[in-house]
Amino acid sequence: MSTSNQTMYEAKFVVVGGGIAGVSCIETLAFFCQTESILLLTESPIIKAATNLVALGKSLTRFDIEQKHASNLPKNVQIITDRLLQIDSHHRIIRTAEQNHQIKYEYLCICTGARPKIVDQINESNQKYILGIRDTESVCDFEKRIQNNRKIVIVGNGGIASELVYELKNIAIEWVVKDKYVSQTFVDPGAATFFQNRIKNKQTESTSSTDENRPRLVKRMRYTENTDETENKSGAALGPDWHTLFNLTGKCEGLPEAVRIHYQTGIKNITINPICDDQFPVQVTLENDTILDCDFVVSATGVLPNLNFTMIGEQFRFGPDGGIFVNELMESSVSNIYAAGDVCYAGWDWTNHWFQMRLWTQARQMGAMAGKSMAAKYKEETIYPDFCFELFGHVTQLFGYQVVLLGKYNGQGLDNKYEALLRVTQDKEYIKYVLVDGKLQGAILIGDTGLEETTENLILNQLDLTPYGDDILNPDIDIEDYFD
Repeated sequence: MSTSNQTMYEAKFVVVGGGIAGVSCIETLAFFCQTESILLLTESPIIKAATNLVALGKSLTRFDIEQKHASNLPKNVQIITDRLLQIDSHHRIIRTAEQNHQIKYEYLCICTGARPKIVDQINESNQKYILGIRDTESVCDFEKRIQNNRKIVIVGNGGIASELVYELKNIAIEWVVKDKYVSQTFVDPGAATFFQNRIKNKQTESTSSTDENRPRLVKRMRYTENTDETENKSGAALGPDWHTLFNLTGKCEGLPEAVRIHYQTGIKNITINPICDDQFPVQVTLENDTILDCDFVVSATGVLPNLNFTMIGEQFRFGPDGGIFVNELMESSVSNIYAAGDVCYAGWDWTNHWFQMRLWTQARQMGAMAGKSMAAKYKEETIYPDFCFELFGHVTQLFGYQVVLLGKYNGQGLDNKYEALLRVTQDKEYIKYVLVDGKLQGAILIGDTGLEETTENLILNQLDLTPYGDDILNPDIDIEDYFD
């Protein structure tokens, strides 16, 4: 089948994608199948791996994302740097886009991640003024551009947009959110108000802490790539503390870091001004007809599954969000092909306290599950779904606080038929428990609360907390003594 311009490779297991899901799958396969051939197809030689894992409960884990060169993977892993072009499911062969390789597989896992949604108003005349942020490579571009700019418009209300607003220095920000409050992807209005005090205090914090003495703990190596070799390649998703690796400082040194938030609106139009003197090059018109002038627009409005390849033979089944439909063992509808992470749709019957969100936490869990499942299929062993899919859990950083989300933390699917208990200590902690008929269904823990494991147990065990009433969050009562 190969020609003089093609190179044929063959491996028992082939994984496509060097992000968190792909690397977790590779590491799991290398552990369970140490003598079998494993091949990683990745667009970039810089991969993302979960490190410094700290268990906060049965399934809740805090971890760092470390950038590594792919050569650091286990010895039995072969690495090809190229992009997936085509899958021939009938002959079990994949083809690459740039080097025209053919790779024969027995088991294949697709971990190509997601691509950023870009605001709809992008066109040929304004595309260089609109930057979508999703992966390390796009943030590198942002880092270069921000240093010579005075004012930007940020569109989006998720984790990346929220962290940009908090971490950017020496630049004016117009923050456009479609919702009634900030960070709605993760938190409720009360927590958003708690966060907004951080935004208001941002200027005070920045003037009392210079760029040199501001703590920036980075627990990982940072690698760079040859620009010529990696141009136009997509990278892996950002990790939970991605901003610590970049200089997010604008041009307006010594000036107030003004943040204006525009609620319940979006972008209507983006036009380019003729540049002269100090005029801003971009004019943004919002849906409420507010006009904003800026240097460029940052689009951080979510992601779409990255399916930039074609299929020959049996076709994938797709979920309602466009992701590859997989079952609880991460098997797709095509024989011997698996998918994990942002590219897939969790097509099984979810438990009462779990749901899918395209987060690095779930990418790691799904990648490991896919690796276990592929190894079990090869060894003809029985395997069961991982316990991590019993309870939704996510640990991240927002506005300088640790944020832990558990279960139906915002009352998802409860039709507003729930009771919410709150404990708030300004500038220190925000705790919200979501209860139905006295049983804990979800929680938001912001700050160093120390309640992660206890809260996880309460949701999993579904104990009736009615006898404790509001005292369940009484700061003078250590509930860990009761329920651990």
